Amino acid sequence: MNNYLENLDVAIQKYFKILSDEFPEFLLDYINTPEMKKQAGISVSCGTIYSKMYNQMWYSSLDHSVAVALIIWNFTKDKKQTLSGLFHDIATPVFKHSIDFMNKDYEKQESTEELTTKIIRDSKEIMSLLNRDGIKIEEVADYHIYPIADNDTPMLSSDRLEYTLSNGLGATEKIWGLNEIEEVYKNIEIQKNEEGIQELGFKDIHIAEKFVHTMSILSRLYRREKTVFSMQLLADIMKKMSGKNIISINDLYKLSEKQIIEKIENCNDEKIKKCFSIWRNATDINTSDTEPANKYFVCIEKMKVRYINPLVNTKNAYCRLQDISQSAKEDIKKCMNYRPAKYSYLDFKF
Repeated sequence: MNNYLENLDVAIQKYFKILSDEFPEFLLDYINTPEMKKQAGISVSCGTIYSKMYNQMWYSSLDHSVAVALIIWNFTKDKKQTLSGLFHDIATPVFKHSIDFMNKDYEKQESTEELTTKIIRDSKEIMSLLNRDGIKIEEVADYHIYPIADNDTPMLSSDRLEYTLSNGLGATEKIWGLNEIEEVYKNIEIQKNEEGIQELGFKDIHIAEKFVHTMSILSRLYRREKTVFSMQLLADIMKKMSGKNIISINDLYKLSEKQIIEKIENCNDEKIKKCFSIWRNATDINTSDTEPANKYFVCIEKMKVRYINPLVNTKNAYCRLQDISQSAKEDIKKCMNYRPAKYSYLDFKF
């Protein structure tokens, strides 16, 4: 992990360089703590990467957190805000938001965030570094207090910007390349929104439209049938294994996904192993508008809708893109109106 940057995929190294030409050295000590290193074993894909239904690049929760920190550093050069971005997913469990499904938190997907302060406070290494740097835990444990780091949907924040860029690079699906990401990113500046609060926004309407178009595609992919099915299945497997004392809830926060998968594949419950194997080797999902009989199926009526309606700099003011662009209005409408099939299923019983 001392060579975290050097060991990254070349494309991700180049991506990080776009986000910030300078990599702040103070971040490396924090990245090298056990709590942050653990995030290197968790994929941002919420576990979908482990099924043949997907062709995704490996992009870890740590990579995402570092990238968010680089965006914040690029725009603010503020150490506290940057660290808040680095720590924002430190409480992420294996399979990421699939565990929110386990907790029945389909709409907000924030059920694990309350552990952030505790994990930081309980880390001797992180607390020692914060004391060294003269930073209080309350200044870095909640990135919601910094509007450039995080804000409410549909505004553009560093976190929302980062996962849109990296998910479109291939973490969810390959939609654009590094050149397009650089074009989008270099067009962003700090602006002031309707409330007079700082927010990331675009200089040019056409670049903003390109960003929103990709965002709209990704938003629908986050809610497509095979994604919802996969997240719920993984949640159900974790819940059943926990109920059988094969794993503990603590394992979800302490182990890597590789270690959890080994526990699934080596457990003494044949049904769990078989269902997981069928899902891993499936190349597609079945869908239906009526409830499937004698099948494992998923039906989730309400899902978190991730979308962005960014600010754009016009001659007279900063405006919401949707208010001045017909194409953006249509893209956001497609995103908001998207409804997957009611039922998604595979041919097994669980």
